[in-house]
Amino acid sequence: MKPHLLLLLGLAVPLARAADTLDIAVVPMGATHEFWKGVHAGALKAERELGVDGIPVRVIWKGPLREDDRDQQIQVVENFVGRQVSGIVLAPLDSRALVPPVEEAVSARIPVVIIGSALRSPLPASFVATDNREGGRLGARRLGALLGGKGKVILLRCQAGSSATEEREAGFLEVMRRDFPGIELISTDQYGGATRDTARRTSENLLNRFGAVVNGVFASNESSATGMLLALRDAGLAGGKVKFVGFDSGDTLLGGLKAGDIQGLVIQDPFAMGYLGVKTVVAAIRGEKVPAVIRTKLALVTPENWNDPVIAGQLHPF
Repeated sequence: MKPHLLLLLGLAVPLARAADTLDIAVVPMGATHEFWKGVHAGALKAERELGVDGIPVRVIWKGPLREDDRDQQIQVVENFVGRQVSGIVLAPLDSRALVPPVEEAVSARIPVVIIGSALRSPLPASFVATDNREGGRLGARRLGALLGGKGKVILLRCQAGSSATEEREAGFLEVMRRDFPGIELISTDQYGGATRDTARRTSENLLNRFGAVVNGVFASNESSATGMLLALRDAGLAGGKVKFVGFDSGDTLLGGLKAGDIQGLVIQDPFAMGYLGVKTVVAAIRGEKVPAVIRTKLALVTPENWNDPVIAGQLHPF
């Protein structure tokens, strides 16, 4: 029976279940970083597989252009709620600012799955993400070992309010302070911002101030790591003169690794995040029980292992 006939008969039928096709809105943090291309590809794979399984799904991909535009991301989510999509997969730019639109979605009986970065709300059906704190710890262990437990280190943060990068930064500082007491943290409070250009400017300022004494750097996401890489090259400090460990990958960062300008990259599995985010929200729409937390893979890529088949498969999942 058609959904509108069921409604005329007074039978309550959830919109998402009555529709011929499930419209799944996937809302990334931004559109500029290569990370989100992997998330998008994973979401589209889930769309195809679900269609083969007899569950027609349409992924609608839309997010803010920049990864610091909280207002635009809020507007995107609110618009999807107004359109009465079947479900939402969201990578929140801010752990607090995105709570009200998510609450609005859940109140409208639209299941929400959070990916990548946590939201300070119990309402989402599931959280699909890397163990970001452990990722920061991995980066700290790599950098500490490269420096032999001695030297001066800079932490370049991403931006305030991003739960994922804040967790990485906390994990990095935790291990540095506990396991490497001979390493001095000479700067831990500077933010690279949402783009590689803003990160480059912050990195240039840091290297102007500390370039003569710094021995190692950790940057907590793709844009901050890319900006720092470019600044190290401009300052003549690349090529291992300053040991550099970053977070995330992408053509520029992998090129830096292969060239010897980066000594380690902590990588996630964005393809799996997009794939599992869509699969999980569809399961929630269908009334199935889904895990509260789903962890995706984490790995440390170095110049020694970057062409290992397992690592290569995570770097290039398409």
